[in-house]
Amino acid sequence: MDIKEHFTKVIKANEGLIYKITTLYTDEKQDRKDLYQEIVYQVWKSFGSFQEQSKLSTWMYRVALNTAIFHLKKTKKRPDTIPFEFEMESLIAEDDKVEEERIKLLYEQIQQLNLLDKGIILLFLEGKSHEEIAEIVGISTSNVGTKISRIKEKLKSQIKKNNDYGT
Repeated sequence: MDIKEHFTKVIKANEGLIYKITTLYTDEKQDRKDLYQEIVYQVWKSFGSFQEQSKLSTWMYRVALNTAIFHLKKTKKRPDTIPFEFEMESLIAEDDKVEEERIKLLYEQIQQLNLLDKGIILLFLEGKSHEEIAEIVGISTSNVGTKISRIKEKLKSQIKKNNDYGT
């Protein structure tokens, strides 16, 4: 199999992680498409240099997150909100509106986090280990644990605050 075929298979196998990152870091459909293309381009540019010192998905998360953060800084755009309705419909049964609202509220609060914290909590929610998250974002494993604890507390506080104000 040549490198182009291998690359295409890798992108197809990991499309979900690219879509999650583009959805989390952009709010317009065209911006998501642009960021998706930029991530694929950056993965292609560095594909030959992947040395298999980590899992391929871990390496791709790192490239995708770094690309998303750089892209946002470069364009000086900060997403306000992201519509998660499409994703939520596929995850939540129609009859479980309470759970749907809780997840929607959680994602609204995640939108308020800084760029690094968004990435860390996304990876945590994906079930990545502290070691994998550390490798992807470039911080120590113990720092990941500390950051996740602080992010959880911040999210709890924000959600409680919103519930206290009736929003």
